Amino acid sequence: MKIKICGMKYPENILEVSQLLPDYLGFIFYEKSSRYFDGEIPEIPNSIKKVGVFVNATLKEIISKIKKYNLDIIQLHGNETPEYCENLKNDNLEIIKVFSVDDDFNFEELSKYENVCDYFLFDTKGKLHGGNGVTFNWQILEKYKSKKPLILSGGIGIEEIEKIKKLNLPIYAIDINSKFEIEPGLKNTQLLQQFITQL
Repeated sequence: MKIKICGMKYPENILEVSQLLPDYLGFIFYEKSSRYFDGEIPEIPNSIKKVGVFVNATLKEIISKIKKYNLDIIQLHGNETPEYCENLKNDNLEIIKVFSVDDDFNFEELSKYENVCDYFLFDTKGKLHGGNGVTFNWQILEKYKSKKPLILSGGIGIEEIEKIKKLNLPIYAIDINSKFEIEPGLKNTQLLQQFITQL
């Protein structure tokens, strides 16, 4: 199970967290977020993929961030259409499409994105575009029929480890963020280390 640590903000903290060798580090390029990133990304190990998180951004904006930060993956957290994803996609760039989930989520929605995205990420439906800090009812993911790698997100902390281990779901990666913060964007590396070790 791969680990994605999202909402990175401060260079020194980015370096500390990168020493834990997560599979992915996420940088949020959405100005309304308290974890909005507009700094410099220090040099991190090549094994860590850099994920740029966007909400209803223009293609031009995303392409400029890809070039500036050498991003490996784009995570789309807004109302981006399948056509939008197709226009963004190229051979060197992977796309994560995020779906905000509640008990009424319609999994038929995914079929439109099958050919234009590489991963599906499920987050808790809430007031914010992510970072709401609460989990959703994971049992609903039993309806997941896609072959795309599934990324689980939304309020995951140390307390959820045992529940995650018991899930009979094709989880490719766990996305963690707000439950490991000292303040928005500043991660507690000891707590992250504990989570990674226990998982």
